Amino acid sequence: MDPDAVAKAFVDHYYSTFDANRAGLANLYQEGSMLTFEGQKIQGSPNIVAKLTSLPFQQCKHNITTVDCQPSGAGGVLVFVSGTLQLAGEQHALKFSQMFHLMPTPQGSFYVLNDIFRLNYA
Repeated sequence: MDPDAVAKAFVDHYYSTFDANRAGLANLYQEGSMLTFEGQKIQGSPNIVAKLTSLPFQQCKHNITTVDCQPSGAGGVLVFVSGTLQLAGEQHALKFSQMFHLMPTPQGSFYVLNDIFRLNYA
């Protein structure tokens, strides 16, 4: 397994899906998955997708600046992303950081065990 290739493929898929159809992210999470969104902890795929689809904007575009990754135990991959989030109708983009802990599935793909998202206010 090449952690860099896994991270790049995941990041491309995650953010293109988020920007086009947030509900489509459901299959990336499982019951044991946890999202911390701006300090709020949410567990389980249905609850995570409910949170993401209830965010107070319809359209957005992520622009990724950096992707760093490391292999973790048990075949997992830690992925740290930074970039900007452009909301429809807003003049200024918001800076964000997001960390994912990806774990392998028996089918040979990965799911998100942990997901931490923060806007970066300067």
